Amino acid sequence: MSTLVRSWQGLRALLFYLIYGASVVVHSTFMLSVSRFIRYETRYRLLMIWNRFAIAWLRVCCGVRSQVEGLSNLPEYPVIVVSNHQSAWETIYLPTLFPHTCTLLKRELLRIPFFGWALSLMRPVAIDRSNPRDALRQMLSVSARRLETGSSVLIFPEGTRVAPGTPVRFARGAGQLAAATGAHMVCVAHNAGECWPPKRLGKRPGTVRIAIREPYHSEGRSAAELTEAARSWIQAKLDAFETQR
Repeated sequence: MSTLVRSWQGLRALLFYLIYGASVVVHSTFMLSVSRFIRYETRYRLLMIWNRFAIAWLRVCCGVRSQVEGLSNLPEYPVIVVSNHQSAWETIYLPTLFPHTCTLLKRELLRIPFFGWALSLMRPVAIDRSNPRDALRQMLSVSARRLETGSSVLIFPEGTRVAPGTPVRFARGAGQLAAATGAHMVCVAHNAGECWPPKRLGKRPGTVRIAIREPYHSEGRSAAELTEAARSWIQAKLDAFETQR
């Protein structure tokens, strides 16, 4: 039975990616055609149509749903969004929650045909990770400008996708940005890797649980303190998700 289940999940994942890939090409082509004629706010809303489609298609095709705790904690002003990183799911879903979100990412992603080209329209904070010191300076400078112009900045401090159950370890970049700018920091914890395992094509049906904390006030707090506050809260939430399975 387990072999049949895995085969069925594999077929569903294949169907998911066929439509997913086609939608990337179609929507990216459309966005690249119209982006120069519309304002950034309108462009962002149009871009989010694909994000919402991808999440809906994943639900229909692979049975992956979501349950959010703390929606009332979503602010109406630009913040630094700090999240754990388990899959591609959160990179698609979280920008739909926070308006005008600029994601911190590695520059190479912008070179991916169609997907990367459309991603560049969201004004991401794209860094060159081959030089960590310059990358940090660039991240702080560009992210501060994004916050000043009314956009939130989404950061995954783990730096790469991490399998569920792995202890959370954060770099200090998000904490340094919050300490330097005084911007509020909103923590997000999720277990998306349970349904969309990192570095695997297969998808498991189930419910992705997401928890959103009320904003941290950053003024007067050090980068180390802010980093640890975010890490410990997210770790506690992930542990709670695990015990409630």
